[in-house]
Parts: sequence; C-alpha cells; structure tokens
Amino acid sequence: MIERHDFADSEHLAVALAEAVAADLSNAIRERGHASLAVSGGSTPKRFFAALAVQPLPWDRISGTLVDERWVPVTDPRSNAALVEEHLLQGPAAKARFLSLYTGHQTPDEGLQSAEARLGDMPLPLDVVVLGMGNDGHTASFFPGGDNLKSALSDESGLVAAMRAPGAGEPRMTLTRRVLLQAGALYLHIEGAEKSAVLEQAMAPGAVEDMPVRAMLHQDRRDIAIYFAP
Repeated sequence: MIERHDFADSEHLAVALAEAVAADLSNAIRERGHASLAVSGGSTPKRFFAALAVQPLPWDRISGTLVDERWVPVTDPRSNAALVEEHLLQGPAAKARFLSLYTGHQTPDEGLQSAEARLGDMPLPLDVVVLGMGNDGHTASFFPGGDNLKSALSDESGLVAAMRAPGAGEPRMTLTRRVLLQAGALYLHIEGAEKSAVLEQAMAPGAVEDMPVRAMLHQDRRDIAIYFAP
C-alpha cells in the first residue's frame, strides 16, 4: 500500500518526516534495545537531517548507514557520507554509529565484501529506510541503464551491489532492493514540481528498467509512505 503525505513546503515536510522516523526508531529501541536507519544523499534531505538530529532519541543505540554512496572518499564534496556528517550527525545525534558504504578500495566491486561485512555488524533488517528519487526515475543507485541493475533488484541479491550508469556520475555502491524491502518502515522523500511529474509517471504501469523507482512503488511486500512538498 502507498500512503501519500503532501505538505505546503519543505520545512513542514522535514519536521513531519523526522517525527515519523523518530517514532519508528523509538519503537524499535523499545522492542529490541537498538535501531537501524538508512538514509539517502543528495541535496533534498538536508532539512530533514537537521530536523531528525534534534529529535530526543537515545542516539547511542542507533546505527545508521546510507541507501547508496558515490565511490568517493568522505573528503570529496560529492560524498553522501560527508553530507550525513555535516547535517545529521550533529549534537546528540553524533553519538549514533554510522557505517559508511565507501570502503577505500579502488572500485566498488573490490569493496563489496568489505561493505557486506560492515552491514553485517548492523541490526538487520533495517528498521527505517528513507529513499529519494532522481529526475530520471532512479532511487537508491537503481539507475536506468545501470550495469548491475538486474542483480540489484533481484530477490537473490546480497546486501549491496556495485553500480555504474550513464546518469550516475561516479561508480556507486547501493543497498539492494531485497534489503530495502525488508525494512520495518519505508519512506520516499520527494520535493519539487519536476519530481512530482516524474512520480506521476512512475506510478503508472511501465518498464522498471526505464524508471527503476517502480521497483519500490509496484510491489506488494512493504507499505511505502511518500512525503512530498512542492
């Protein structure tokens, strides 16, 4: 089932999404003593990160990672890990344990085993996943034309997959669809009129390869909550 939540602006969306994610994390901690979270990079989630960072959570009981990462070190301005450090892992939230998908290997293919081992140290399945979406209909690093797209979307996949695609820029490392769909709570965070039009197109029937976000929208295993602001 798809739930859609529309907001007047990005600020209201950020607060509402942060409160929803914090409630999910709190419930997981209450039930199991710990919680796990995977977030997306890019410019869209900055306000959400800032709103989540000030939520009254026992951050030392939370492990976090990224849905996907560009294959660059944290010192690179395009690093998603750097974005998370700057906007989310601040104040009390700095006590959270963050596990980077970037391993320092020359290629993501060479880093697959190390990344899998890191994620094996996290409480799985993930309690919360917050996805984004690109103007080309990608989510995570499930890009149209991705060299490992079929494998990353397969139910037989591992935890992570390396990905190269014409629209991806750098090579990437991404959590697989199997891992994302096992999450306790799944969110899709979208902002802007252009992405609204892309979402409308993705909601219609069509090839997953053309708009891979369909792999998350057109499935019956996990509810997904869409948070949108113009």
